[in-house]
Amino acid sequence: MTTRTAAAAARATVYGYPRQGQNRELKKAIEGYWKGRVTADALRATAAGLRRTNWRELAGAGIGEVPTGDFSYYDHVLDTSVMVGAIPERHRAAFDADALDGFFAMARGTQDVAPLEMTKWFDTNYHYLVPELGPDTVFTADSTKQVTEFEEALALGLAARPVLVGPVTYLLLAKPAPGVAADFDPLTLLDRLLPVYAQVLTELRAAGAPWVQLDEPALVQDRTPAELNAAARAYRDLGALADRPKLLVASYFDRLGDALPVLAKAPVDGLALDFTGSAAANLDALAAVGGLPGKRLVAGVVDGRNVWINDLARSLTTLGTLLGLADRVDVAPSCSLLHVPLDASLERDIEPQILRWLAFARQKTAEVATLAAGLAQGTGSVTAELAANRADLASRAGSPITHDPDVRARAAAVTDADGRRSPSYAERSAAQRAHLGLPLLPTTTIGSFPQTGELRAARADLRAGRIDTVAYEERIRNEIRDVVSFQEKTGLDVLVHGEPERNDMVQYFAERLTGYLALQAGWVQSYGTRYVRPPVLAGDISRPGPMTVRWTAYAQSLSDRPVKGMLTGPVTMLAWSFVRDDQPLGDTARQVALALRDEVNDLEASGTSVIQVDEPALRETLPLRAADRAGYLAWATEAFRLTTSGVRPDTQIHTHMCYAEFGDIVQAIDDLDADVISLEAARSHMQVAHELAGHGYPREAGPGVYDIHSPRVPGVAEAAALLRAGLEAIPAERLWVNPDCGLKTRGWPETRASLENLVAAARTVRAELGSTTS
Repeated sequence: MTTRTAAAAARATVYGYPRQGQNRELKKAIEGYWKGRVTADALRATAAGLRRTNWRELAGAGIGEVPTGDFSYYDHVLDTSVMVGAIPERHRAAFDADALDGFFAMARGTQDVAPLEMTKWFDTNYHYLVPELGPDTVFTADSTKQVTEFEEALALGLAARPVLVGPVTYLLLAKPAPGVAADFDPLTLLDRLLPVYAQVLTELRAAGAPWVQLDEPALVQDRTPAELNAAARAYRDLGALADRPKLLVASYFDRLGDALPVLAKAPVDGLALDFTGSAAANLDALAAVGGLPGKRLVAGVVDGRNVWINDLARSLTTLGTLLGLADRVDVAPSCSLLHVPLDASLERDIEPQILRWLAFARQKTAEVATLAAGLAQGTGSVTAELAANRADLASRAGSPITHDPDVRARAAAVTDADGRRSPSYAERSAAQRAHLGLPLLPTTTIGSFPQTGELRAARADLRAGRIDTVAYEERIRNEIRDVVSFQEKTGLDVLVHGEPERNDMVQYFAERLTGYLALQAGWVQSYGTRYVRPPVLAGDISRPGPMTVRWTAYAQSLSDRPVKGMLTGPVTMLAWSFVRDDQPLGDTARQVALALRDEVNDLEASGTSVIQVDEPALRETLPLRAADRAGYLAWATEAFRLTTSGVRPDTQIHTHMCYAEFGDIVQAIDDLDADVISLEAARSHMQVAHELAGHGYPREAGPGVYDIHSPRVPGVAEAAALLRAGLEAIPAERLWVNPDCGLKTRGWPETRASLENLVAAARTVRAELGSTTS
């Protein structure tokens, strides 16, 4: 095919789209179903309507091939477990009785049955449900969801492409099931799994699917020769199927590296590659392997994870280069648009000129369509779009928002000594024990308490002018009094104020720092029905004034027990925002750290003796390639220490992390030099406690004994058993007792019962240890 005909064949596509609907209709329908207010049929009807709306919207915007199968009631990896029949035995009866309820039981658990473990999807803030597999796992194909959704799109007269999690990535994401040896490798099940994928592909072909996309993002990570051989074998076998759709193997989030020649040689019909950020290296690598002669290339040239407008001229240059490397080049975002909000035009509080710098899912879809038109018909066909894009890029580059000389001067003046706390931890620990007077196995929570409907209504009333600031603050004051009173009566040792005034752990601070843009309609799925509104980090960062001191000090005035000050750390402030792409992340992290340092110092000055700086995103943001990690961890740990190193020795610094694989960053956790760390551990059966012990972690730690992402209430015996398991790895004098994470998403009845059981478990184990302090 000539370059001219290749260009003419170019069309626009996407890998996935936001699931929730413009007004989060899916969230409301699912939660209504859980509460018994919405029937299963009504839930399915809502979901089908959202899928139709998305497909029609995409087609109307110029997307020539829409994705199917990317929709989920909870998580697409859990959908894959259902597709291949990998239902944990403890959930089998519930799933067989009612597939929808069984699906939600696997995701959320029940009072009697624990859910699947949940962790982060690569280096994003999206959470997936971890498949549980073992040597006795029997896979069986169930393509009902995949075929049904494809047929729905087909009935609308649309060209559609089913999207599946690929078999290699699925197995690489899996873990040994409970009771299975920890060294069991799920990838050994590949030969057992491939026939199931083959059956699903055959059934999709029979339904009329010309193409099927198989997502293999795990191949952008460092992979062993055995893992690369498994990928080669998988696509050799699937490519050899006699009656199959054409196969498009997709990767994203980074460069493919050694996996690229493996996939380029495989008997598949096309590759979808990311060409943004560090994945831009895929271009030279693709040329080095001789391109994809006779195959389709879907080029991800629009960043699917951030919200800045695309440089259309630069992307067209990249696409022009790619034309000579494949039989056909199509245009796409770098990954699913699941990771960005739906529509920037819904934002009402952002200055119009600044809004033109932003592209959410709908705007990115338009960018992809523009690029496909420019590639197919020449740049003359998109002259107006290119001119407007150049003007918007220039507006952002020249804006005073992006350059504050005072902020930059302060950041440039930071020295190594500013990021080092003294004296040593051993000396600080002794001072803190004397100052705080805590018992053995001290109990605390992570920070937030339930965000009730009344609290959310009060914030809405304040925004709408139905109540004034005085009335709103009285409601917050009452809530803090209730939360502190409950904690004292329950017997918790270190209290929190419950964060009733905070809408979100990142957004709350973003609204009080210069350089951030807070979004009002920019919802993004984090897990299940949990959606967040990541703010946009648009310019240089500073703190006009205290952000948390007032309410923390008020809570401390209500109790003689220590009340923790609660802050979100600099790395998490970046990771859970849409960050600047016009300067190194480390530079931005330093600016945020300096603003937070001022807040930490003001908290201490107000009488706060325990300050928690949460960094749940430290592991999440770890680069996918090992070669890139040392540089990241250097600036990430420095930013934390810069935030926390200005306090007295007897002020205890805590940090918190959750829902990630912490074994990869234990040295970095040590390098933070926090006095106490609390971590998620309940779903992963105290794995992290043993990882800390294996490293020789010398400080105090609180591996969680209460899984807050499930509605179930752990009993005293269950919490005590987890606590004893923690003691196998961490000495009692350094072990804390706490939930896995904050309690914002839980209801008050389950929170009361769970925390009462947690305190009772701590007392039980203290008694077993012979402690005289109850």
